[in-house]
Amino acid sequence: MALKQQKIDVTDSVTGKIKNGEMELYLENTCIGKIMLSGNLQYDLDHHFEADQQKIYQHVTITDGPDAKYTDCDDGGWC
Repeated sequence: MALKQQKIDVTDSVTGKIKNGEMELYLENTCIGKIMLSGNLQYDLDHHFEADQQKIYQHVTITDGPDAKYTDCDDGGWC
């Protein structure tokens, strides 16, 4: 089992609230960043997120390979 970085498209789950000339961005009620609405659109996102070609992605760490268990089951053992 290995850990692997993956980028997930969360664009459809992000909501925004306009406040003081900016749009605050939320994912499941957690603020993940903001977009400045003056001039060119500029994203200011939490370090686990990135914007690319009008989509917002979340960086996550996933396991790669078989799901390893803490203990092995054997005859008379427990799981």
